Parts: sequence; C-alpha cells; structure tokens
Amino acid sequence: MLSLNPKTLSPSPFNPRSFLIPKKPSISSPSLYVNSTTCCQPNQITERGILFYTGDTFFRHESATGRDLGVLSAALYKQSKGQLRVLDAMCGCGIRSLRYLVESKADFVLANDANESHRRVILDNLAQVERLEGEKKRWVVTHCEANRILTDCYLQRDYFDYIDLDSFGSDSSFFLRAAFSSLKLDGLVYVTSTDGYSSGGHRPFHSLSAFGAYVRPMPYANELGLRILIGGAVREASVLGYRVTPLFSYYSYHGPVFRVLLRMNRGKLPEKRDYGFICYCNRCGNSQAVSWDELGQIRCPCNNSTKDAASLVVSGPLWTGPLHSGAYIMEMLNLAEQWGWVGKAAGTGLEKLLKRMLEESDPRLPFGYIKLDEVASRAQTNTPSISTIMSSLHKEGYAASRSHIAHNAIKTDCPMAGCIRIAKKIHGC
Repeated sequence: MLSLNPKTLSPSPFNPRSFLIPKKPSISSPSLYVNSTTCCQPNQITERGILFYTGDTFFRHESATGRDLGVLSAALYKQSKGQLRVLDAMCGCGIRSLRYLVESKADFVLANDANESHRRVILDNLAQVERLEGEKKRWVVTHCEANRILTDCYLQRDYFDYIDLDSFGSDSSFFLRAAFSSLKLDGLVYVTSTDGYSSGGHRPFHSLSAFGAYVRPMPYANELGLRILIGGAVREASVLGYRVTPLFSYYSYHGPVFRVLLRMNRGKLPEKRDYGFICYCNRCGNSQAVSWDELGQIRCPCNNSTKDAASLVVSGPLWTGPLHSGAYIMEMLNLAEQWGWVGKAAGTGLEKLLKRMLEESDPRLPFGYIKLDEVASRAQTNTPSISTIMSSLHKEGYAASRSHIAHNAIKTDCPMAGCIRIAKKIHGC
C-alpha cells in the first residue's frame, strides 16, 4: 500500500470512495475553469488556448497532435460513460493532465511523475483548475515510479477509466501489465513507444525482450513499430485474462513516436489472423500473414527453390489486424469538428490525419504499405504520383489509400506485380 507523505496533495488519493463523480457536463465546447492562482514559472506556452509552463521538464511541441488525439478519446469516453477518471502515469510538466481536466472534462486526474523536481511546475499548471476538497477533489499530484503507482492503485482497488503511459523507448511494455490491472473493464490505455531501432529490425533481441516479437528489417518498419507495440499489449493483457483492441494507432516521425489507444475487456487471445507473423519477400516485394500453425511451411508463391527461400524475412509474433476502428475515428473527427479543431479556420493537420486514418480503416486493406519509390525502382520508371496510381488502382477494383505513416506510400490489396504493371502503364511503358 502506498504510504502517503507531503509529496501528495490528498490524504488518501487511492481510496475508491474518496471522489464523488459530478453530473455529466456538456463536452460540446471545452472551456477552462480557473481559480485565481497565478503561475510563476518560466517557459510559458499556449496549446489549444490553454496556458501552461514547461520549466525544466522535457517537452515536445511536436507531440501536440498526440495530445489532441488523447483528449478527444478521453472526451468520447466521458460522453459515452458519464464519468472519467484519468491516471497520467508519467505526466512531465502536467500539460496532458491539465488538458484532460479542461477539455475532456475529467472528473478526477491522478498526475504522477517520478521526478520530484517537476513538482512545482505540475502544481502551478494544474492549479488553473480548482482542486476542490474531500469527495469532490479534481486532481492529485504524486511522485512515484510508474509501476509503483499503478500497482498501488490496483491493490487499493482504485480503478481508472483512462490510463496514459507516455514513456521513452520501449519502457511502456514494462508498465502494461500493471496498467491493465488498474484499469476498469472497457477502459482505455493510451500507450507509447519511441523505439525506432526495434521497429527497424536493428535490435531483434531487444524487441523480443520488450515486446515478445523478433523483428527483421522490412520496408514498412514504422508500421511494424505500431504492430509490435499492440502485439506486446495483446500478450500482457492475455496473461491477465483480458483482450485488448486498438481503436487508433498513430505514428509521428519526430522521435519517432508510436502511440496506440487500446480498449480492454475480458476475453482470450484474438483470432490467429490478428496475432501472428508477417513475412516479406525481398525478391518480389510481396507480404503475407503467417499463422502459428503455418510456421515451418513458409514460402513465397513467387519461388519454390530452397535458394530463393533466403529472400524471405519473418517478423513476429505481432498484431496483424486493423490499426484503427473506422467508426471510432469518425466519432473523433465529428467531435473535433464540434470543437472547431478541424475546418478552414483550424488548419489542416489534425483533420488530414484523422481522414487518412479513416481511409486506412478500410477492412480490405492488408497490413504494411508500399513505397512508390520501390515500385518505380522495380518498374524501372519514374516515380508515379500518389493520386495517379491510386486512381488507376481504384479503376481496376483494388482498395487503396494513402498512409499516415509514410507520405510517399500507399496501402493497397494490389500485389507488387500489379503495382509495377500500373506504374509502367502510367508512363507508357
């Protein structure tokens, strides 16, 4: 049990009876309810109209989109469930915790950061929202290692609706089991990885220990980063008798950063088609999913000889199912529109991302993406434009979309040979 001291702002933050959930407020327009506290910290920044201070904490402006996605998903949970209790396990300067309180209308936020030197900054930022007292308390600040705070919440039976794990490298994989233990059924976990080396196949034994997947170099490495993160979560949840499903998966090149929102419920491992192995053939450029019972029988249709089999690389086990829920992305897009976050006056970044994710949600699209430079190289032509080749693919009845992960790549159910043929046709070859 956590022994509380002056480092916390509540005599009993983990008592499940400590908080009274207020009546469900409207989330149609997020607004900031502040008290009279004046912040006196350096490095003042505004994000989505909310003022906060970073002090000496690590902070990335480029991660604002990831925070937008988290706020939207938390607000949707509050809208559907009528309540929202958030645990921000590695809160940094506290901007995510503040935004969950202000924009997602969280009833309560536990903002935790292991570095106690961040305390003053976190307190000044969260003080913009009236803390209140007793059963109506809105937020608490603690300073514990993430696994400790998650485990203590579980031991106190103080379960949360939404847990944000924003860590470096592959550290999130070490917190997942404790996070699932302290999450309510049908709750959400927003998990992070910044381990680009593992997704690129450069550290296969590290990815094996962190995510339970042996990863080899493949052309769509950044999508593999999302898939091994989901696969690791699937493995950890299954140990506890839970099943997790990705609602959206987001890659950003800065870092790089891999973020996935997962919903947890009771259940067994997913169907074998959603959790298995991915095989890529360097010879023909095609990929295929391989189930557990097909191991030892892997070969590419483009070859039959043992020598040609050396062109095959296999990664896994990992998530081979859909990266997004199309229905959920549409809900996020509608809410963003209600809030004025998309549209002519709001810029195109978030809107373009959500619409691209929506395109990627087409159930006909397989895993992976095809880089147009690779198509051009194999076809020995100039690189075709994305709009031209997608139009040609659609005319021939194939599914095709842009990828939010790689700007010069497409997702399609057309095999590489078909893409090469179309590229040659476009250039009159």
